[in-house]
Parts: sequence; C-alpha cells; structure tokens
Amino acid sequence: MRNSKLTSFFVYSILIVIVSVTLMLLPGCSREPALKSANDRAIREHNIKERVRDDIPETGIISNFNTGVITNINDIPETEIAPGVKGRTCWGKGALVNRMTLAPGAEIPKETLSYERIMMVMKGSVEQLINGAFVTMSAHEYEGMTPISGRRPKKEFVYLEKGAENAVKAGDNGAEILEVYSPVRFDYMRKAGASKAPVFVPEDDYSVMPSIEPNRVCNYYDVQFAELFHGAHSRLISGRGFQLSFLRMDPGSVFTPGNHPEEQMRIVLRGQVDMAIIDDTHRMQTDDILLLPSGMVHSSINGPLGCDVLDVFWPVRPDFTDRMNERLMEYHDVIPEDAVIELVADGAVEGPGLCYSEGPSWVNGKLYFSSMNYDARWNGDPGKSAFVEMDPDGAYRYKSFGDMETNGTFPLGNGNLAVCDMYGHRVVEMTTGGRVVRTLADEYNGVRLDGPNDLAVDDKGGIYFTDPQIVPQPHMQPGRSVFYITPGGKVIRVIEPDALNKANGLILSPDCRTLYVNSTPDNFIMAYDVDEDGALSNARKFCDLFVTPEIIDRQSVNPQVDGMTVDERGNIYITSIIGLQIFNPEGNFIGIIHFPLMPVNCCFGDEDAKTLYVTCNDKIYRIRTKVKGAAYTLKK
Repeated sequence: MRNSKLTSFFVYSILIVIVSVTLMLLPGCSREPALKSANDRAIREHNIKERVRDDIPETGIISNFNTGVITNINDIPETEIAPGVKGRTCWGKGALVNRMTLAPGAEIPKETLSYERIMMVMKGSVEQLINGAFVTMSAHEYEGMTPISGRRPKKEFVYLEKGAENAVKAGDNGAEILEVYSPVRFDYMRKAGASKAPVFVPEDDYSVMPSIEPNRVCNYYDVQFAELFHGAHSRLISGRGFQLSFLRMDPGSVFTPGNHPEEQMRIVLRGQVDMAIIDDTHRMQTDDILLLPSGMVHSSINGPLGCDVLDVFWPVRPDFTDRMNERLMEYHDVIPEDAVIELVADGAVEGPGLCYSEGPSWVNGKLYFSSMNYDARWNGDPGKSAFVEMDPDGAYRYKSFGDMETNGTFPLGNGNLAVCDMYGHRVVEMTTGGRVVRTLADEYNGVRLDGPNDLAVDDKGGIYFTDPQIVPQPHMQPGRSVFYITPGGKVIRVIEPDALNKANGLILSPDCRTLYVNSTPDNFIMAYDVDEDGALSNARKFCDLFVTPEIIDRQSVNPQVDGMTVDERGNIYITSIIGLQIFNPEGNFIGIIHFPLMPVNCCFGDEDAKTLYVTCNDKIYRIRTKVKGAAYTLKK
C-alpha cells in the first residue's frame, strides 16, 4: 500500500514538473505573473481609467511570439501556403495576420471561408475570387508629380465574410498581399509550426457591422483619416470581429500611458517609434511586430520622421469606431456618400489636347482654364499654351493659343476674367473669348514682375496675386512675394519677399476678411487678416497638410500644394499630391478627395454652384457637393 502511494506521489510530481516546464516553454507563460504584477502597478501609478468589456471570449489560443516582446516579422520562418505561395504568419488569441508573397501565376486553391477575411494587395496584382468570379486587384506606389504624370497610388483590398468562397491567382509579375483573419485560422497555425491548435474556438456576437461593404474592391487611399489622438490619424477598416488601424503618427509625437481591453498586434510599416511597455522602453522599426494583450499598459514617443504602423485589434475598438464615424459625418456633410468622381474631359485622347491644366473659373455656364504645356522638366512654352473653354458635357476648345502662358484665372464680376500671364510678367483682364482687354499690373515700384501665378478678387474689385519666381528667366523682384492691385489700380506688396518659401495658391474667405496663402514646398497654409486698404496683418498658420510617406522619408515636407477654392461655409479646398484636402474655417481637417491623378487646381461650378471642377494634368474631373462655392458680390 505504502509503495503504491509513493509510486503515485512520484508519478504526480513528475507530471507537475513536466507541465511546469511545458508551460515555461510556451511563449509568454513564464513571464505572465510578473508582467501582471508590474502592469497592475503601472495602472495605479499612471491613474489609468480602464475601459471594461465582458464580451471577449477566452479562446485558449497561444500566440507564436512572446507577449510584450518586439520581434521582426522577417525573423518568423516562411511557411508554404500553396505551391509558389509563402507567408509569414503571426497570431494572437483572436486574429491572425499573414504576409504572403506569390510567385507569378501562383494560386491559392478555392475554399469556403470559416473565418472573416480582409485581403489587401501591397505589391503587384492578383485575381481574387469574389461572388463566383475572378476580379483583378492591384497596387502601385505614388508616382512623382510631373506635368505629364502624377498617377495616384493604389492598394486595393476586399472584405470577405465567413462562408464566402475564396481563391487567389497571382498576376504575371507576382504579388505581395496582406491577409487578416478572425477567428484565427487553425490550418495556417499548423502550417506555421504550432504543435497544438484548438479544434473549436467560441465566437461572440459583437453586434458590430463591418465598416466596408463585403465583396466590394476598395482602394486603401479612399479610406478617410480619423484623428484618434492629437498627432495620430488612422485609416480604419473593420470587420465584425477585428479592426485594422493604419495609423500615421506625427514626427516627435508623444502618447501617454494607457491601455485597452482589446488585444493589439502592432506592425511598423515605416519610420520608428520608442514603445514603452509597462516599465521597459524598446525601439520599433520597419517590420517589427509586437503583441499587446488585453489591459497591458503602453505608451510611445515617435521618431523624427514619425511612424506609420498597422494595428490589428481584436475585437473592434468601439471608441475608435466612434471617432471614425464622427469624421465621416463631417466629411459627408460636405461630400455626399453617393458622390462619384466623374471624368469630364480627357485631353490625352479628346479635342485639341491638354497639358498641365490649371487655374479654372466658372463663368456664364462654362469652365475656363489654362493648358500650360510644361515639359517633363517644368519648362513652359507660351507658343504651345492655350486658354481653354469647356462646356458642361466636356466638349472643350481653345479660345487663344500660342499668345501667352496663362495660369491662374478668376471671375471679375463683369463677365471677364482676371488672368495671370506668367511669361508675360503681368496680370490682365481677358474676355471669355481670349481677348486681352487691358493690363492690370506688370510692375511694382517701377520694376517688372517676375511671373504672376495665381490670384483672387475681393468684394471691392481688388486683386491679390502671387509671384513665386518660377519662370526660368532672370528675376527682377527681390524675392517671392504676394501683391495686391487696389480697386484704383495701384500695386502694393502685402507679403514681403521670401517671407514665404514659394507663395503659390491663394483664396479669400467668403466675407473677404481672411486671405489664405499656400507655399508649394511647405506642408501648411497661412492665414492673414485683410485690412480695409487691402494690406494684410496677423499672419498665422491656418492648418497642417497631410503628405505622403515618401516625402516624409526624404526629409522634405513638400506636399506639392497648388490651387485652392472655398465654399459658402468657409471650408477651404486645397490641391496637393495626396489629394484634394478639405479644412473647415477653424483649420480642422475634414477629409481628402482622391482623384485618379494628382489635382492641380479647382473651383466650384454648374448652375447651382455645387460641383467641384478639378484640373488634373491632361484631364478634368468633377464631383458633386452639398455646399455651394463662395460667391463674392462687388460692393458698390
């Protein structure tokens, strides 16, 4: 009897040792008690007010990397998903991320999904099975802006619900794709080397609707930014059970300690961030990945070039969804949800041709603008430039050709236009038929102007115009300036030489009491109070513009900002490399309209003044709005 008890005791002891050692070998298990104690202390020390959720199930799934420990995704072994298809797979308790490369022509066989899935093409192209048919999806990067290029970037993605059929075929040049699944795919876990994968994971009904329509191919760049915190803007894409947050964090921004009940998987896409995980700070750089379990305290300080990350939350964060809905409500109060970008005129294949269309104005039911005929090196040629008239149906014609290189235009209120004649070094009054009526300004203090670029007319008949010295001729003025032509015809300088880097676009507020001016190399807009005599005062930064990651990485802030317009509410519309950016009168961001090409300039038009016409190199686009363009009425 005694020997039997001893035998049982030894067997039980050995089992305890085996279980303990096994647990210690599992990622994160040996650290959890110490982590919890330190985490609880950090919550108390930072006085963190915790959000509580009681709807997150315990899945029993163990991640394939340590909790709170930074790993580089390239150190995770590649797994063969299918012939010619390799993936690096990471998972937490509720979501799995798979970054895959597909050789040209490689296929992921047809399957019926037991999970919801978001797939985004990062490079190349694929044929994705959607509703029983293969649909082409692709990606390409930003194209550097030139007068003959400027194609917008694209990363197409699709959301498939549980039960949908899925299959993927790579294009001729192969592809890189990003997949996110919830619940975790057990077959991918096993392929990635997990020794044990649950047979069943309980699912919870989170009563969350996806942020995107299932089975519809979307472009990542069409997703609006939502401000999650000051200095942190995110494109949020959500399914029912998980949420992707493509987060852009401003250079040098700091985020104070906090936590949340949702599990978070962070992957750095660009830049660097110093992550404080409870007590320890570690630097994360491109392709680093980090798993933060529910409730773990963390904070961050972003590098000098900022940081772009992908955060995968399980389940969906309701506070982030609320912020996105607030942003979309503001955006759709200006741009209708069903608004469609329409190609009105294609100067590459229709009519006499367009090249770098600029300076649009709507007058008497037609759009007037400049076709500047720059070459790839930004050399203009007045002999090949045109002043153009376009009908609402897109038919267009030259009203003058080879006489001058016009740029900005603005209605004068008498049926004519104020026009910048850049290479003629002057501002003129021109009929809609292209005839110059008179010269409004060609010198300041007896010295020739360098090259007027853009202009705006106030309610007194005075004209503000920029002279950024971009004409490739010897400069006569002492620097890049902004001028004002008084109603009496006198030219005064209202922004001193080189006070702005390269003053370009400008527009007045609807009451003509504020002038907004942009500077092409800078990522901000300036605002000035307009004095009674037209002089400017109280110079201040109005808003900061979004720029592309490529620009940030070049340590340049040049957003290639250009033309601007304003609506009746005082919202400002600013063309830039990232799209047409909209800000309210307080300088708060509303949203971005993304056109197929980089927008160059814009104005409101149509009979009700509720259509935005946008010039984009050799094409003219338009989109309907809920607001009218601002209309200035000349004072008697």
